[in-house]
Amino acid sequence: MTAATAAEGRSAEGAPVRRLTVLYDAECALCTHLRDWLARQSQLVPLELLPAGSAAARARFPRLGHADTLDEVTVIGDAGQVYRGSRAWIVVLWALREQRPLAHRLAAPAGAKLARGALLAAAKWRETQRRDAGRGGQAYRRADGWTYRPATGWSYEPPSCAGAAPATR
Repeated sequence: MTAATAAEGRSAEGAPVRRLTVLYDAECALCTHLRDWLARQSQLVPLELLPAGSAAARARFPRLGHADTLDEVTVIGDAGQVYRGSRAWIVVLWALREQRPLAHRLAAPAGAKLARGALLAAAKWRETQRRDAGRGGQAYRRADGWTYRPATGWSYEPPSCAGAAPATR
């Protein structure tokens, strides 16, 4: 598998993949279901499952476009490889013992079309869920401060301290 991009200052070309970090949307039911499924699978390459846009993800990958990781599946290799979209899912399947043969089939041109179609179907389902959660197309707000508005997309609004209980000693 080749990476779509590499971290700044590092060449990921030809680097072996020894560990993968999967960024998932912790507010998405489908994403958390898949996270749980991945955690139960036998892994040939260890997977770290990290909420996209979280403080931990921002600290680990400061140069990554974190708003994009909430919209598109993103997987990061230990040598700085960045996989997005259907390539990300293929590399995750490649890391799993039972799914590696499927990953090889999906990496072929005909399989890549199938992988892309499956990813588009999942994205459409997520969009429908966001719209329903946002009450008919209104803003979809996450607890971590990210807000999705259909007209403008994702934006970050830091959580307010207004109404919070005073700190105790």
